[in-house]
Amino acid sequence: MSMLDLWHSMGYFAKGIVYTLMIMSVWSLSIMVQKWWYLRSAQNQTRKFAPEFSQFLEEDNLTEAIKLAESFKKSQVAVVLGGALEEIRPLIQDGSVTVADINSAERAVEREMLMQIVLMKRGLAMLATTGATAPFVGLLGTTMGVVNAFQGMAAGGGGGISSIAAGISEALITTAFGLLVAIPAVWAFNYFQTKIDNVMAEMTYSSKEMIDYLIKGVSGEFGRSRFTREFNTAAQNAGKSPV
Repeated sequence: MSMLDLWHSMGYFAKGIVYTLMIMSVWSLSIMVQKWWYLRSAQNQTRKFAPEFSQFLEEDNLTEAIKLAESFKKSQVAVVLGGALEEIRPLIQDGSVTVADINSAERAVEREMLMQIVLMKRGLAMLATTGATAPFVGLLGTTMGVVNAFQGMAAGGGGGISSIAAGISEALITTAFGLLVAIPAVWAFNYFQTKIDNVMAEMTYSSKEMIDYLIKGVSGEFGRSRFTREFNTAAQNAGKSPV
């Protein structure tokens, strides 16, 4: 029997199982494509963002560093670091950065990271659910198909395996289809989970590097930073300039 013949010989319950698995398959495939494109775009932007951002930090040019982070909206690393710098920029400009302010920036980094992690993991639950349940949905169709095959044999009064071979083959199709839906979903879930773990490591490393950079600038008896001294020096020079 061909696949088309098997499809026409299926009962309504088995066809309902196949339709359900098709919906699960299309949904999981759409999530795979969307998540792959999202992470790929973010990774490409992060590669461009990281070296330029480090250069601005070395030059103490935080204004340009923030502008750079705002221009890379798809990079999770840029969003996290830009949000932290935006939080402390007013403090730097008025020359009042302290250790407590840097701790505030660190908390801002943690908040941004949590939000980005939630966004990156969106849709993974559906992949996990599809990978875990699709084989059982197919097995449900197989079980009912086998039951129907034996009932047909009993009603016809026939015997032997040949009398139920068509029914058994029809029933096993749903299990095979369930496995075909589940296997790519499980692979994709593990792949994206690994990619997200790598992005989380990049965000953690970059944010810690930035916080360490800010901490190194904090010195003095009252915890004022080198940014404060530079700001005050610039203000004094501006005040001495002729009108």
